[in-house]
Amino acid sequence: MKISFSIPAYNEEHRIARCLESVQKEIIRAGMEDDAEIIVVNNASTDHTKEIASGFPGVKVVDETRKGLTFARQAGFSHSSGELVANVDSDTMVPPGWLDTAVREFGRDPGLVALSGPFTYFDISPISRFWVTCFYGIGYATYAFNKHVLRAGAMLQGGNFIVRRDAMQKIGGFDTSIHFYGEDTDVARRLNEIGDVKWTFRLPIYASGRRLSHEGILKMGMRYALNYLWTTFAKKPWSEEYLDIRTDWRE
Repeated sequence: MKISFSIPAYNEEHRIARCLESVQKEIIRAGMEDDAEIIVVNNASTDHTKEIASGFPGVKVVDETRKGLTFARQAGFSHSSGELVANVDSDTMVPPGWLDTAVREFGRDPGLVALSGPFTYFDISPISRFWVTCFYGIGYATYAFNKHVLRAGAMLQGGNFIVRRDAMQKIGGFDTSIHFYGEDTDVARRLNEIGDVKWTFRLPIYASGRRLSHEGILKMGMRYALNYLWTTFAKKPWSEEYLDIRTDWRE
């Protein structure tokens, strides 16, 4: 079962190296060197993201000049060849055992079309991580109620989900009219119509909490919740504008 890692990157020269290092280490640890590929989508970067990613042996770098998350995700998917496509963000780090969980879940359930898990924010305070855990608990309960009772949609965590190639092709790929918020919920909603979409706490990934730190956990939690509900039931995001933390907020 070949897996392709698709990693969109816009001006991530300070973070892309440790992301790629973690992915390569996990591929080697899992013994999947012959069954994995890594694709970095250089999404109109103006820094050294492309040069850094190109310096990693075996990493394929493709350019997507149309700036936007869904454009980048679609480009990564189009250039991938794996039966499974893992969508991880360039400011994340894959922990040991991540591939074991993914391969096991898809291997034992032919009806599973997508698998996702939470972010573990490594650069925020303990109290902030506590509130994030509470948010995930509420989100999971809402997801379970919508999926199993209302039979409406499912949940994926953007930046930490794996999808079967044939299922993604059936739904027509990513909706590039969605700029940022709701892109993962839109994919989950459409995939749920053709197969099983599973969200599990057993598939965590390390991620930067810079957006949470800048905008605030409560504000971000409310925004993500509203976009999840709107995209699930109205089939479009609640908000179209988003803060570009690489441009609007300099680290």
